[in-house]
Amino acid sequence: MKNILKIAAAFVSFAAFPALGQSLNYSDDHTASCLAVGKSLQQKKACIGVSANACMEDTPGGFSTAAMTGCLDHELNWWDKRLNAAYRTRMKQSKADDAQSRADGISAPSKVKSMRAMQQTWIPYRDARCHDAAAQFGGGTGAGPAQVGCLLTMTAEQALFLETGPDM
Repeated sequence: MKNILKIAAAFVSFAAFPALGQSLNYSDDHTASCLAVGKSLQQKKACIGVSANACMEDTPGGFSTAAMTGCLDHELNWWDKRLNAAYRTRMKQSKADDAQSRADGISAPSKVKSMRAMQQTWIPYRDARCHDAAAQFGGGTGAGPAQVGCLLTMTAEQALFLETGPDM
């Protein structure tokens, strides 16, 4: 995941803002406010991209390739932090659950191993799927926003899944 974020950040910093002298009008508050009122998982999923879209609308030239990529990348980073926090929380609970199962003499599959395997499998799937989204543009300028937008959506969905738990 970090390699994709580094590539996206390099693209944004190289291709976009220093060269154009452009700054983005981005705030995480749009997505955070949306999530705060969302009750169901479906309502929370509807919040994905809200801050990036507001950024594009509020930034002069916000629908340029560079600005779109930058706005999407900012929200991607916000969701990535949430995903990492949710993963740490779930792993902590999984470790406690595994310890309790052992203490109770229950021979259950390890939640820690399962969680780790799930996440390690999800990362290359996400990366391949988003690479394919970019490839659909045949090397055109839409590839950058398509890839970062895909990474944003899939990262946000995984963060919500981890936050919600297995009873989603």
